[in-house]
Amino acid sequence: MLKLTRRAAITSVAALGLAMSAIPAVADGHKMTFTLATSGSETDQRSVAMAEVFAPMVAGFADYQAGYNGTLFAQGTELEAIAGGNLTMSIASAQELAQFFPEFSIFATGYVHQDAAHQVRVFNDPLMDPFKQKVEDELGVKLLSVMYLGRRHVNLRQTREELDVQTPADLAGVNLRMPGTDAWQFLGAALGASPTPLAFSEVYTSLSSGAIDGQDNPLPTVVDQKFYEVTKQIALTSHLVDLNYIAFSAETWNSLDADQKITVQRAADAAAAYGRLKQLDKENNLADFIRSQGVEIYTPDLAAFRTHVQGQYVGSEAAASWPEGVLEKINALGN
Repeated sequence: MLKLTRRAAITSVAALGLAMSAIPAVADGHKMTFTLATSGSETDQRSVAMAEVFAPMVAGFADYQAGYNGTLFAQGTELEAIAGGNLTMSIASAQELAQFFPEFSIFATGYVHQDAAHQVRVFNDPLMDPFKQKVEDELGVKLLSVMYLGRRHVNLRQTREELDVQTPADLAGVNLRMPGTDAWQFLGAALGASPTPLAFSEVYTSLSSGAIDGQDNPLPTVVDQKFYEVTKQIALTSHLVDLNYIAFSAETWNSLDADQKITVQRAADAAAAYGRLKQLDKENNLADFIRSQGVEIYTPDLAAFRTHVQGQYVGSEAAASWPEGVLEKINALGN
Protein backbone atom coordinates (compact mmCIF):
# COMPACT_ATOMS: atom_id res chain seq x y z
CA MET A 1 0.00 0.00 0.00
CA LEU A 2 1.47 3.31 -1.05
CA LYS A 3 1.97 5.92 1.62
CA LEU A 4 1.71 9.44 0.23
CA THR A 5 3.50 12.38 1.78
CA ARG A 6 1.98 15.82 1.97
CA ARG A 7 4.31 16.97 -0.80
CA ALA A 8 3.20 14.07 -3.01
CA ALA A 9 -0.43 14.85 -2.28
CA ILE A 10 -0.01 18.44 -3.38
CA THR A 11 1.76 17.31 -6.52
CA SER A 12 -1.04 14.86 -7.19
CA VAL A 13 -3.66 17.61 -6.98
CA ALA A 14 -1.81 19.67 -9.54
CA ALA A 15 -1.38 16.66 -11.82
CA LEU A 16 -5.10 15.94 -11.68
CA GLY A 17 -5.85 19.50 -12.69
CA LEU A 18 -7.87 20.07 -9.56
CA ALA A 19 -5.93 23.00 -8.24
CA MET A 20 -8.09 26.01 -7.51
CA SER A 21 -7.17 29.47 -6.43
CA ALA A 22 -6.27 29.33 -2.76
CA ILE A 23 -9.16 29.92 -0.41
CA PRO A 24 -8.70 33.33 1.19
CA ALA A 25 -8.24 33.26 4.94
CA VAL A 26 -10.43 36.33 5.27
CA ALA A 27 -13.26 37.33 2.97
CA ASP A 28 -14.50 40.91 2.61
CA GLY A 29 -11.99 42.00 5.21
CA HIS A 30 -14.16 40.59 7.99
CA LYS A 31 -15.01 36.91 7.76
CA MET A 32 -13.10 33.79 6.86
CA THR A 33 -14.56 31.37 4.35
CA PHE A 34 -14.78 27.71 5.34
CA THR A 35 -15.34 25.52 2.27
CA LEU A 36 -16.49 21.91 2.62
CA ALA A 37 -16.42 19.29 -0.14
CA THR A 38 -18.40 16.07 0.19
CA SER A 39 -19.58 13.26 -2.07
CA GLY A 40 -22.83 13.15 -0.09
CA SER A 41 -26.03 14.86 -1.11
CA GLU A 42 -27.45 17.99 0.48
CA THR A 43 -29.96 15.82 2.37
CA ASP A 44 -27.34 13.34 3.61
CA GLN A 45 -27.43 13.48 7.42
CA ARG A 46 -23.76 14.45 7.60
CA SER A 47 -24.34 17.35 5.22
CA VAL A 48 -27.40 18.44 7.17
CA ALA A 49 -25.48 18.34 10.46
CA MET A 50 -22.71 20.53 9.08
CA ALA A 51 -25.12 23.03 7.52
CA GLU A 52 -27.60 23.23 10.39
CA VAL A 53 -25.27 22.90 13.40
CA PHE A 54 -21.66 23.63 12.46
CA ALA A 55 -22.29 26.60 10.15
CA PRO A 56 -24.45 28.63 12.58
CA MET A 57 -21.97 28.10 15.42
CA VAL A 58 -19.05 29.56 13.44
CA ALA A 59 -21.12 32.24 11.69
CA GLY A 60 -19.72 34.98 13.91
CA PHE A 61 -16.37 34.86 12.13
CA ALA A 62 -16.67 32.49 9.17
CA ASP A 63 -18.89 32.01 6.13
CA TYR A 64 -19.66 28.37 5.34
CA GLN A 65 -19.79 27.12 1.76
CA ALA A 66 -20.45 23.48 0.87
CA GLY A 67 -20.12 21.57 -2.39
CA TYR A 68 -22.27 18.42 -2.54
CA ASN A 69 -22.28 15.25 -4.67
CA GLY A 70 -18.59 15.55 -5.48
CA THR A 71 -19.12 18.76 -7.44
CA LEU A 72 -16.35 20.75 -5.74
CA PHE A 73 -13.78 17.96 -5.59
CA ALA A 74 -14.16 14.36 -6.72
CA GLN A 75 -14.62 11.70 -4.04
CA GLY A 76 -11.24 10.63 -2.71
CA THR A 77 -9.41 13.85 -3.63
CA GLU A 78 -10.70 16.07 -0.81
CA LEU A 79 -7.80 15.43 1.57
CA GLU A 80 -5.33 16.27 -1.16
CA ALA A 81 -7.23 19.49 -1.77
CA ILE A 82 -6.95 20.42 1.90
CA ALA A 83 -3.24 19.58 1.83
CA GLY A 84 -2.82 21.81 -1.20
CA GLY A 85 -4.52 24.78 0.46
CA ASN A 86 -7.52 24.66 -1.88
CA LEU A 87 -10.15 23.45 0.57
CA THR A 88 -10.94 23.99 4.25
CA MET A 89 -12.93 20.92 5.23
CA SER A 90 -14.08 17.47 4.21
CA ILE A 91 -15.93 14.52 5.68
CA ALA A 92 -13.15 11.94 5.40
CA SER A 93 -13.26 8.19 5.83
CA ALA A 94 -10.68 6.02 7.54
CA GLN A 95 -10.31 4.24 4.22
CA GLU A 96 -9.24 7.48 2.53
CA LEU A 97 -6.76 8.24 5.29
CA ALA A 98 -5.34 4.74 4.93
CA GLN A 99 -4.22 5.73 1.43
CA PHE A 100 -1.79 8.13 3.08
CA PHE A 101 -1.24 6.33 6.38
CA PRO A 102 -1.76 2.55 6.12
CA GLU A 103 -2.22 2.18 9.88
CA PHE A 104 -5.63 3.91 9.55
CA SER A 105 -6.93 0.73 7.94
CA ILE A 106 -7.50 -0.61 11.44
CA PHE A 107 -10.45 1.79 11.76
CA ALA A 108 -11.86 0.47 8.48
CA THR A 109 -11.62 -3.20 9.41
CA GLY A 110 -14.71 -5.36 9.46
CA TYR A 111 -16.28 -6.03 12.85
CA VAL A 112 -13.80 -3.86 14.84
CA HIS A 113 -16.01 -0.97 15.98
CA GLN A 114 -18.99 -2.22 17.95
CA ASP A 115 -21.40 0.72 17.80
CA ALA A 116 -21.62 4.51 17.60
CA ALA A 117 -20.67 5.06 21.23
CA HIS A 118 -17.62 2.82 20.83
CA GLN A 119 -16.49 4.99 17.91
CA VAL A 120 -16.56 8.11 20.09
CA ARG A 121 -14.66 6.42 22.91
CA VAL A 122 -11.98 5.28 20.49
CA PHE A 123 -11.64 8.71 18.84
CA ASN A 124 -11.30 10.51 22.18
CA ASP A 125 -8.94 7.97 23.73
CA PRO A 126 -5.19 8.69 23.94
CA LEU A 127 -4.62 5.76 21.56
CA MET A 128 -5.79 8.09 18.76
CA ASP A 129 -3.28 10.86 19.55
CA PRO A 130 -0.41 9.49 17.44
CA PHE A 131 -2.78 8.92 14.53
CA LYS A 132 -4.18 12.46 14.69
CA GLN A 133 -0.75 14.03 15.09
CA LYS A 134 0.68 12.20 12.10
CA VAL A 135 -2.16 13.34 9.84
CA GLU A 136 -1.68 16.92 10.99
CA ASP A 137 2.12 16.90 10.71
CA GLU A 138 2.45 15.11 7.39
CA LEU A 139 -0.74 16.05 5.54
CA GLY A 140 -1.72 19.36 7.09
CA VAL A 141 -5.13 18.00 8.09
CA LYS A 142 -6.60 18.23 11.58
CA LEU A 143 -9.19 15.63 12.58
CA LEU A 144 -11.75 17.44 14.71
CA SER A 145 -14.43 14.89 15.48
CA VAL A 146 -15.91 11.54 14.49
CA MET A 147 -19.24 11.15 12.68
CA TYR A 148 -21.34 7.98 12.75
CA LEU A 149 -22.19 6.84 9.24
CA GLY A 150 -24.00 3.67 10.24
CA ARG A 151 -23.88 -0.09 9.98
CA ARG A 152 -23.05 -1.15 6.45
CA HIS A 153 -24.97 -4.01 4.90
CA VAL A 154 -24.78 -5.91 1.63
CA ASN A 155 -27.42 -4.74 -0.87
CA LEU A 156 -28.08 -6.82 -4.00
CA ARG A 157 -30.13 -6.39 -7.18
CA GLN A 158 -30.89 -10.13 -7.35
CA THR A 159 -33.93 -11.49 -5.55
CA ARG A 160 -33.39 -13.76 -2.60
CA GLU A 161 -34.75 -16.63 -4.69
CA GLU A 162 -31.88 -16.01 -7.12
CA LEU A 163 -29.25 -15.53 -4.43
CA ASP A 164 -29.74 -16.26 -0.74
CA VAL A 165 -26.77 -14.88 1.20
CA GLN A 166 -26.09 -16.70 4.45
CA THR A 167 -22.28 -16.98 4.49
CA PRO A 168 -19.36 -15.33 2.67
CA ALA A 169 -19.25 -18.30 0.29
CA ASP A 170 -22.61 -17.19 -1.10
CA LEU A 171 -21.05 -13.92 -2.32
CA ALA A 172 -18.50 -15.67 -4.54
CA GLY A 173 -18.47 -14.03 -7.97
CA VAL A 174 -20.78 -11.19 -6.90
CA ASN A 175 -19.61 -7.84 -8.30
CA LEU A 176 -20.00 -5.77 -5.16
CA ARG A 177 -19.35 -2.05 -5.55
CA MET A 178 -16.86 -0.73 -3.03
CA PRO A 179 -15.03 2.61 -3.04
CA GLY A 180 -11.72 2.43 -4.83
CA THR A 181 -9.22 2.60 -1.97
CA ASP A 182 -7.15 -0.40 -0.95
CA ALA A 183 -8.84 -0.68 2.45
CA TRP A 184 -12.32 -0.77 0.91
CA GLN A 185 -11.32 -3.28 -1.75
CA PHE A 186 -9.73 -5.53 0.87
CA LEU A 187 -12.92 -5.49 2.92
CA GLY A 188 -15.02 -6.36 -0.12
CA ALA A 189 -12.83 -9.36 -0.84
CA ALA A 190 -12.88 -10.34 2.85
CA LEU A 191 -16.68 -10.48 2.65
CA GLY A 192 -16.31 -13.13 -0.06
CA ALA A 193 -17.33 -10.89 -2.99
CA SER A 194 -15.53 -9.60 -6.07
CA PRO A 195 -15.07 -5.93 -5.11
CA THR A 196 -15.61 -3.45 -7.93
CA PRO A 197 -14.25 0.12 -7.53
CA LEU A 198 -16.83 2.71 -8.52
CA ALA A 199 -17.54 6.33 -7.64
CA PHE A 200 -20.50 6.82 -5.31
CA SER A 201 -22.27 9.02 -7.87
CA GLU A 202 -22.34 6.10 -10.35
CA VAL A 203 -23.81 3.46 -8.04
CA TYR A 204 -27.51 3.99 -8.83
CA THR A 205 -27.16 3.84 -12.60
CA SER A 206 -24.76 0.88 -12.38
CA LEU A 207 -27.22 -1.08 -10.24
CA SER A 208 -30.01 -0.20 -12.65
CA SER A 209 -28.04 -1.34 -15.70
CA GLY A 210 -26.62 -4.46 -14.06
CA ALA A 211 -23.04 -3.27 -14.38
CA ILE A 212 -22.70 -4.22 -10.70
CA ASP A 213 -24.59 -6.78 -8.64
CA GLY A 214 -24.71 -4.82 -5.43
CA GLN A 215 -23.27 -2.27 -3.06
CA ASP A 216 -22.84 -1.86 0.68
CA ASN A 217 -24.19 1.07 2.66
CA PRO A 218 -26.22 1.83 5.80
CA LEU A 219 -30.00 1.93 5.52
CA PRO A 220 -30.21 5.76 5.69
CA THR A 221 -27.97 6.00 2.63
CA VAL A 222 -30.11 3.43 0.84
CA VAL A 223 -33.11 5.70 1.37
CA ASP A 224 -31.32 9.00 0.74
CA GLN A 225 -29.96 7.77 -2.60
CA LYS A 226 -33.12 5.78 -3.49
CA PHE A 227 -31.07 2.62 -3.90
CA TYR A 228 -34.21 0.67 -2.90
CA GLU A 229 -35.49 1.39 -6.41
CA VAL A 230 -32.72 -0.76 -7.91
CA THR A 231 -32.24 -3.25 -5.05
CA LYS A 232 -34.17 -6.46 -4.37
CA GLN A 233 -32.63 -7.59 -1.09
CA ILE A 234 -30.52 -6.43 1.83
CA ALA A 235 -28.55 -8.90 3.92
CA LEU A 236 -27.99 -7.29 7.33
CA THR A 237 -24.31 -8.19 7.54
CA SER A 238 -23.42 -5.17 9.74
CA HIS A 239 -19.88 -5.80 8.56
CA LEU A 240 -18.67 -2.31 9.27
CA VAL A 241 -19.84 0.18 11.88
CA ASP A 242 -18.73 2.94 9.57
CA LEU A 243 -17.42 6.36 10.47
CA ASN A 244 -16.20 9.61 8.99
CA TYR A 245 -13.93 12.25 10.43
CA ILE A 246 -14.55 15.97 10.22
CA ALA A 247 -11.26 16.96 8.59
CA PHE A 248 -10.11 20.55 8.83
CA SER A 249 -7.21 22.46 7.31
CA ALA A 250 -4.37 22.66 9.86
CA GLU A 251 -3.20 25.86 8.17
CA THR A 252 -6.59 27.48 8.69
CA TRP A 253 -6.77 26.10 12.22
CA ASN A 254 -3.41 27.67 13.08
CA SER A 255 -4.65 31.04 11.79
CA LEU A 256 -7.52 31.07 14.30
CA ASP A 257 -7.28 32.75 17.68
CA ALA A 258 -7.89 30.77 20.86
CA ASP A 259 -11.60 31.58 21.11
CA GLN A 260 -12.19 30.75 17.45
CA LYS A 261 -10.45 27.38 17.88
CA ILE A 262 -12.71 26.57 20.82
CA THR A 263 -15.76 27.54 18.78
CA VAL A 264 -14.73 25.46 15.76
CA GLN A 265 -14.02 22.42 17.93
CA ARG A 266 -17.33 22.76 19.76
CA ALA A 267 -19.15 23.22 16.44
CA ALA A 268 -17.57 20.07 15.01
CA ASP A 269 -18.42 18.03 18.11
CA ALA A 270 -21.98 19.36 18.16
CA ALA A 271 -22.49 18.60 14.46
CA ALA A 272 -21.11 15.10 14.94
CA ALA A 273 -23.38 14.47 17.94
CA TYR A 274 -26.44 15.81 16.10
CA GLY A 275 -25.69 13.71 13.04
CA ARG A 276 -25.03 10.63 15.17
CA LEU A 277 -28.39 10.83 16.94
CA LYS A 278 -30.27 11.50 13.70
CA GLN A 279 -28.51 8.65 11.92
CA LEU A 280 -29.25 6.19 14.73
CA ASP A 281 -32.90 7.25 14.71
CA LYS A 282 -33.12 6.79 10.94
CA GLU A 283 -31.45 3.38 11.11
CA ASN A 284 -34.00 2.26 13.67
CA ASN A 285 -36.99 3.38 11.62
CA LEU A 286 -36.21 2.82 7.95
CA ALA A 287 -36.42 -0.95 7.57
CA ASP A 288 -40.21 -0.94 7.31
CA PHE A 289 -40.16 1.75 4.62
CA ILE A 290 -37.57 -0.14 2.58
CA ARG A 291 -39.60 -3.33 2.86
CA SER A 292 -42.66 -1.41 1.63
CA GLN A 293 -40.72 -0.70 -1.54
CA GLY A 294 -40.46 -4.42 -2.30
CA VAL A 295 -37.01 -5.05 -0.85
CA GLU A 296 -36.51 -8.16 1.28
CA ILE A 297 -34.42 -7.58 4.42
CA TYR A 298 -33.00 -10.47 6.43
CA THR A 299 -30.13 -11.40 8.75
CA PRO A 300 -27.53 -13.90 7.47
CA ASP A 301 -25.16 -16.03 9.56
CA LEU A 302 -23.30 -13.19 11.29
CA ALA A 303 -20.94 -15.51 13.15
CA ALA A 304 -19.81 -17.00 9.85
CA PHE A 305 -19.23 -13.54 8.37
CA ARG A 306 -17.42 -12.22 11.43
CA THR A 307 -15.10 -15.21 11.65
CA HIS A 308 -14.31 -15.16 7.94
CA VAL A 309 -13.77 -11.41 7.64
CA GLN A 310 -11.53 -11.08 10.67
CA GLY A 311 -9.60 -14.13 9.55
CA GLN A 312 -8.76 -12.43 6.26
CA TYR A 313 -6.91 -9.67 8.09
CA VAL A 314 -4.65 -12.04 10.04
CA GLY A 315 -1.21 -11.94 8.48
CA SER A 316 -2.32 -9.48 5.80
CA GLU A 317 -0.43 -6.38 4.66
CA ALA A 318 -3.20 -4.23 6.15
CA ALA A 319 -2.79 -5.74 9.60
CA ALA A 320 1.00 -5.49 9.36
CA SER A 321 0.71 -1.70 9.39
CA TRP A 322 -1.28 -1.59 12.63
CA PRO A 323 0.71 -0.30 15.62
CA GLU A 324 1.30 -3.00 18.18
CA GLY A 325 -1.34 -3.23 20.87
CA VAL A 326 -3.81 -0.79 19.28
CA LEU A 327 -6.39 -3.42 18.38
CA GLU A 328 -6.36 -4.69 21.95
CA LYS A 329 -6.87 -1.13 23.21
CA ILE A 330 -9.80 -0.65 20.84
CA ASN A 331 -11.38 -3.90 21.99
CA ALA A 332 -10.87 -2.90 25.65
CA LEU A 333 -12.98 0.22 25.04
CA GLY A 334 -15.90 -1.91 23.87
CA ASN A 335 -18.95 -2.84 25.87
